Amino acid sequence: MNIRCDSCSVSLQLDEDKVPAGNFTVRCPRCQNMIRVTGAAKSEISPTVQQLERSAPAPAVPDNAQEFSSKESEFQINNALRSLLTALNSEQQVKSVTDDDEIKPRRVLLCLGANEPAVSKVLLGAGFKVYVAETPAQANERLREGKTEIVIYSPDFGAEFGGGTILQQKINKMHPAERRRIFLVSLEDGGATLNAHDAFLRNLNLIVNTTDVNQLPMILSRALRDYNDLYHYFNKAAGVGAI
Repeated sequence: MNIRCDSCSVSLQLDEDKVPAGNFTVRCPRCQNMIRVTGAAKSEISPTVQQLERSAPAPAVPDNAQEFSSKESEFQINNALRSLLTALNSEQQVKSVTDDDEIKPRRVLLCLGANEPAVSKVLLGAGFKVYVAETPAQANERLREGKTEIVIYSPDFGAEFGGGTILQQKINKMHPAERRRIFLVSLEDGGATLNAHDAFLRNLNLIVNTTDVNQLPMILSRALRDYNDLYHYFNKAAGVGAI
């Protein structure tokens, strides 16, 4: 039986005689990720492997693609102008274009189950560029791209593949510099919205209760503002922008 790690994409070959009949997990020898394998008949390729081989980056919801591209281009132009004006007026504080005058257009990756349609709708309405992953592999490929800084996931994401657990494992294994560039949000039934202490203990940036989905853009705006304020001088020293 052939399987593929959904974290580092290495292919593994298992001895057919030692493969259990039901579902089982295997530790990847390269990255130590726990791979969940759905039991299948011997000599058949596992459904998990099949979905990984067909994996592609999580697709974007097309509803506001043109509007988002326009906002993103405008934001990039304003940033370039700001840098030019700062260089030309190095001894003066430039106030013509400031971070407070505009809102950065943001990309968000949704790794959700039943709440995905409602979350997509409210975020699209707020001007976000939304990508929707159906499997851990799609989420992983989109994160490899490096342009998506906000990830919202729920425990029921890709339940048959252990999606929520796999995603959390991947985030936990990131280098600190890489982890700081991912704003991880857990959408759950039992969580307390904006509970910073619980989020810290679970290596999350934000917890949102499912009953607060309609207020999600406002909650994200507040949480991201606090997060960017916290890392303002660090990001400035590192030469990276705010999320």
